[in-house]
Amino acid sequence: MPEASFPIQYLAPLLLLFVSTTLGACSGGDFGRARADMLNDDMHRWIGAEATSSAGLKPSQFQLTDAERQLRDLAYPLIEPPHSRPAWRTVFGDYQPIASPWRQAPLFDRTAYGRALIDEPHRSHTSRYSQLIDDVRDDITRFELFYATAIPVLELDRKRNATLVHISELSPREHADAVARMQENSLIVQWVQQCLQRRVSSYRWALERLVLQAPDGTAADADRLIGELASQTANPPITARPVVERPLTTRG
Repeated sequence: MPEASFPIQYLAPLLLLFVSTTLGACSGGDFGRARADMLNDDMHRWIGAEATSSAGLKPSQFQLTDAERQLRDLAYPLIEPPHSRPAWRTVFGDYQPIASPWRQAPLFDRTAYGRALIDEPHRSHTSRYSQLIDDVRDDITRFELFYATAIPVLELDRKRNATLVHISELSPREHADAVARMQENSLIVQWVQQCLQRRVSSYRWALERLVLQAPDGTAADADRLIGELASQTANPPITARPVVERPLTTRG
């Protein structure tokens, strides 16, 4: 009996329908619809609101400028713990807001990254070193991109603050929103700064355990990169005006 066959012109629409349905179901929306927060230009606006509310302040009602929006977009990969979500979820959704470090009893485990790196299956111990090196190198790149945006944002905020007394018929609400926006931007920079300090601590713990369990010559390269990230973090190109001065520990 001859095998059944279908012309390719009939198969193509079926394949397209299957793929689109599968991807839509994974997007996290209702009835296959894409999640609204994934399509929103201001999807990271919540970062400023979270930072201010956790410090007992009110968020600004002003719309975000392009630079302020970019500041929040670039901040998110640095405040999200590395490898905190499976790779497929970073593609298909499962996007979740993150609590700021000013919440009471912030939980930070400097061993979490290293334990995940060591416990996850790898083809060889050298691939673990490679993963660590890649993660640190990525953070160095993110550091540069973030501060390239943070510098003009904070400088413009200083100018905005200086012009407040010269603006005619400035209403109390406008003044409050302007101050709140400057506080938001400053807190976001401080949030990133503290997360970078924590990442350096986590990377060092991970490297120490890798050297202990599987010594390798590439450990020197990882140590050099961690030192570079630590130096950049300790000496940022611009510092945010302190809004919250409660120090956070980077010890597990």
